[in-house]
Amino acid sequence: MKIYTKRGDHGLTDLFGGPRVSKDHLRVDAYGAVDELNACLGACVAASSHEDVRTLVERAQATLFELGSYLAAPDDERRQKSQIPEPREDEVQDLEAAIDRFEHELEPLRRFILPGGTPAAAAFHVARTVCRRAERRVVTLHHEERLAEATLQFLNRLSDLLFTLARIENKRAGQRETEWVGRER
Repeated sequence: MKIYTKRGDHGLTDLFGGPRVSKDHLRVDAYGAVDELNACLGACVAASSHEDVRTLVERAQATLFELGSYLAAPDDERRQKSQIPEPREDEVQDLEAAIDRFEHELEPLRRFILPGGTPAAAAFHVARTVCRRAERRVVTLHHEERLAEATLQFLNRLSDLLFTLARIENKRAGQRETEWVGRER
């Protein structure tokens, strides 16, 4: 099988089990943003030297791959037939439990912090912002076509986890976080 098909050369793509639509269709934009997030998480895994962090993020990547499939398949019957799972509440709870575990290692925040620190922490901060963009795209689709509630919850919680992991990377490396103090007026 060749990697290129030429079917998208005129700006159209196939939805899974659905019609051909423009590549800037709301649904394509949503699952494309989720795919971009997944690629960012791959960079985070590559940058982290912590097995517990890498394992957790790889699990999130697998869930994002399923989420992308869910978003790419507009027909409920087709999703069921193809065994494409809907996002689930227990996946959201797993993210919350991970955040709670990691927060025990961290000092409470007193101020906003500037994104950065170690290369791994910086990668997690970038992934967090890409996650927020994916969330916005999925929210827009959700307003047009009702999605499973856990879809929005998962992305919202994942961005919180990515922020926490950025802080963990800095903490474990002994890298001080830079607090934002604002400009002097």
